[in-house]
Amino acid sequence: MSKFSERVLSVVSKIPRGRTLTYKEVARRAGSPRAFRAVGNILNSYDSKKMKVPCHRVIRSDGQSGGYRWGARKKLILLKKERAAA
Repeated sequence: MSKFSERVLSVVSKIPRGRTLTYKEVARRAGSPRAFRAVGNILNSYDSKKMKVPCHRVIRSDGQSGGYRWGARKKLILLKKERAAA
């Protein structure tokens, strides 16, 4: 795993329940502000169920939910359950 991937997963793992960050904000906090697409690719390839990183808490800058490895509907259900904005 690359250092950037490790930093992305570290940032995402610290997003509290009921809160969200944008892909752009995760990239900025991970040290590469323009790598927001890479953040999406990292989260898509990561098995969050195995290591418990809340990838569903990362949304698009326009406030829409964006993609999710297990489907956009599942992501919205999880966010709604946590009462997060998306």
